[in-house]
Amino acid sequence: MPVIQLPDFMAVTFGLVTYLLGEAINARAALLRRLSIPDPVTGGLLVALLFFALHEAGVVELHFDTHARDLLLLMFFTGIGLNARLADLVQGGRPLLILVGLTAVLLLAQMLVGGLAAWAAGLPMAMGAVLGSTALLGGHGTVIAWSPELVARGLAGAPAIGIAMATLGLVVGSVVGGPLGGILIRRGGLRSDEPWEVNPVGLSETAPAPEPITRNALMRTLLWIYVCIILGFAAQQAILRLGLTLPLFVPCLVAGMLVGNLVSLVPFLRPVSHTPALSLVSEFSLGVFLAVSLMTLQLWALAGMAGTLLAVLAAQTVLALAFSWFLVFRLLGRDYQAAVMTAGYSSFVLGATPTAIATMTAVTKRHGPSQAAFIVLPLVSALFVDIANALVTQGFLNLWTP
Repeated sequence: MPVIQLPDFMAVTFGLVTYLLGEAINARAALLRRLSIPDPVTGGLLVALLFFALHEAGVVELHFDTHARDLLLLMFFTGIGLNARLADLVQGGRPLLILVGLTAVLLLAQMLVGGLAAWAAGLPMAMGAVLGSTALLGGHGTVIAWSPELVARGLAGAPAIGIAMATLGLVVGSVVGGPLGGILIRRGGLRSDEPWEVNPVGLSETAPAPEPITRNALMRTLLWIYVCIILGFAAQQAILRLGLTLPLFVPCLVAGMLVGNLVSLVPFLRPVSHTPALSLVSEFSLGVFLAVSLMTLQLWALAGMAGTLLAVLAAQTVLALAFSWFLVFRLLGRDYQAAVMTAGYSSFVLGATPTAIATMTAVTKRHGPSQAAFIVLPLVSALFVDIANALVTQGFLNLWTP
């Protein structure tokens, strides 16, 4: 079977097609719109299944260079930062602390479920790490980072199982959050109390844009985003020289927050925060990033472990949804903002931060903005999860391996 490696330009091109395909399907499928399934998720999973069918039929195996996709992620988080007002950050303080505390509990619960699943499947108990929070809350990057340690402890198959678990978690996380958010909003009769024009990602499906998206506005928006990315890159290099590691999107997000609030104080500079142009660029960046991420999933790599992994993932999904519904939503206040954060949180703890943001985007485009939600969740994942997950993983491995 031929194996074709396609460059990053082709990955973005396929991503655009995939995104538009998902949008066309969702526009015609009332159920998908009602469930708030994001357009790139619909298209991405469909194209991934198509590539899987081509592989299984022995026609071709496609691989994509995804470096250009990562720039889109930086553009997206920078846009989120540019939209962040100081008042929103103050308002998000309490929810941030609540989610940090709850996530600490969920980390342990996911690891416990993973350990029990490993025991039930006749695997070493230490294998529960890659069936639990290491793969789910941690994602592909965390599994890859821990792979040498897992192999050194005699868990030779753990990296492959962890990557497969993270892949399935990304898929499930992409589709469960929207329906959960919709149920919470409809059951409680919840409504957004923020004006439509402050929606940080995407334009409303019903309300008209408050101002036209002109050529000048679009170019000015892109310029500020690129300036913030440069500042974020410089900040990351300074942090690395101190011996600390921080994902690049975090300093880009912070740079966007600083620039967005400072520019509004300078009389002769036109701010880009809370403009339709910035909302559109943010939606484009996130949508294509997620479309590429999902369409490039190598589903054929899961075939040999599908049964066990699906059973474990079903248990982890029930845990995540119950935790989100009965704890997260209630402790956050049971209001509209809590429903949006809960929808994103349930996607995040199974998948990744971009899937959570895509879920919240789909929910807010349908039901109304929730500015603070788009700041709080990325901060939880950026400033807490990686460190806490590393401690839990290390402790779990120390408990069950020499």
